[in-house]
Amino acid sequence: MEILVTGGAGFIGSHLCEKLLNAHHDVTALDNLSTGKYANVAHLKGDKKFNLVVGSILDKKLIDKLCEKTDVIFHLAAAVGVELIVKEPLESLTTNIKGSEIVLDMARRYNKKVLITSTSEIYGKNTSGPLKEEDDRILGSPLKSRWSYSTAKAVDEMLAYVYWKEKGLPTIIVRLFNTVGPRQTGSYGMVIPRFVAQALKNEPLTVYGDGAQSRCFLHVQDAVGALVKLMERPQGAVGGVFNVGSQEEVTIKDLAEKIIQLTHSSSQIVYIPYDKAYEEGFEDMQRRVPDIGKIQRLIGYEPTVSLEGILKSVITYFKGRNSE
Repeated sequence: MEILVTGGAGFIGSHLCEKLLNAHHDVTALDNLSTGKYANVAHLKGDKKFNLVVGSILDKKLIDKLCEKTDVIFHLAAAVGVELIVKEPLESLTTNIKGSEIVLDMARRYNKKVLITSTSEIYGKNTSGPLKEEDDRILGSPLKSRWSYSTAKAVDEMLAYVYWKEKGLPTIIVRLFNTVGPRQTGSYGMVIPRFVAQALKNEPLTVYGDGAQSRCFLHVQDAVGALVKLMERPQGAVGGVFNVGSQEEVTIKDLAEKIIQLTHSSSQIVYIPYDKAYEEGFEDMQRRVPDIGKIQRLIGYEPTVSLEGILKSVITYFKGRNSE
């Protein structure tokens, strides 16, 4: 099968490309290398079934050409990370909304199945939980750039749903919850790689806010496994939206302490107010836990890597980078 992965040189995209190649598919990875990295897929270049195309999802002619010759599309390309969204809200909105519209429009032209990755940011400040796919979105002011990512991904979801409902395009929407693992960096606000990098250097671990906010982290291999199974599902997935995450909850303070313990670091924890870490008036969520019952019932999904296993894999990855 010919498969197109937009954002294929990114953290999640590169792992997805690996999994698809291991299943003997022909894979084209499209990436503009803005947040994705050539290094993430350099080891795949020797595989005759793999092709990296450096380009943008905003390039309509390129997307048309790629969609015409592919069988299915995994659409992962997006501006990601809270820090990047706050710093470059206009570029992020353009990439996430217009880019997805182009991908969906070209997919419809050739009637190609599309899986589009969304985010737990969709739920905004809704701290009830576990969060179900049909739960309400609770957002702050549209003038706060913090919420531009959630809004853009909501538009992506609406577009995907409407293309299925009105145009008959087979689409699947996946909301990823805090996916972590090797190759992820802390450059755009991702907390675990940032903490690990700090701990290995015995630098202070910078916790934003009071550290009482809690999250659930999912290993990237569990995430891409769910994406592939949903795309392969002959029925039941198309037209649907699915949470993909773990339910092993941890506070950010406890996460920092766990990383210090596992790295045998002498680091201390330093608390930084949100308005200094991001921008004045920044709003965060105290709790975000997914309900994963829907995807469990459909494909038997279960996370296989514990939080400790996730942390150890990231620590091993960073130690390997530091030794190079």
